[in-house]
Amino acid sequence: MDDPDSAVFERLMASVDHPMFVLTARDGDQRVGCLAGFATKASIHPARFLILVAKRDPAHQVAAGAPVVVVHVLRADDEEIADRFGEPSSDGVDPFEGLTVVDGPARAPVVVGLDWFAGRVLRSFDTGDHVALLLAPHDGSAARASEPSLTEQIAGAMEPEQLE
Repeated sequence: MDDPDSAVFERLMASVDHPMFVLTARDGDQRVGCLAGFATKASIHPARFLILVAKRDPAHQVAAGAPVVVVHVLRADDEEIADRFGEPSSDGVDPFEGLTVVDGPARAPVVVGLDWFAGRVLRSFDTGDHVALLLAPHDGSAARASEPSLTEQIAGAMEPEQLE
């Protein structure tokens, strides 16, 4: 159903410069990662974070079933990382290839050199073409917190499906 007001909504959302994240998770020996542009702090006390993963990316099944995921905060010079994680994980390309990756909390993959936090998955739920994960943040690294974030507008040269 087309909503005539959706054009206004889309125009307004295009005017907001959303930060970009990479979400990683593990299921046994399988590690997955995907680019996420839909995310927000959801509560101050207790701390909560909401991140959405596109259903078209098989990573959403692993992430929704994982006890813990890792959210990497991308910085303005992390466009190559965004490109590699922007491809659906089913394309046969391992986005982790060539990166230094260590096991974080609950063995969730942590990409060395990126800021990150782990999040215990409190709840996952359907939002349409995405699955939302409500996280209780813990652990992490903020070594690059003073650097500007990679945002949708900076990453504007990416294909729209990579930004979902």
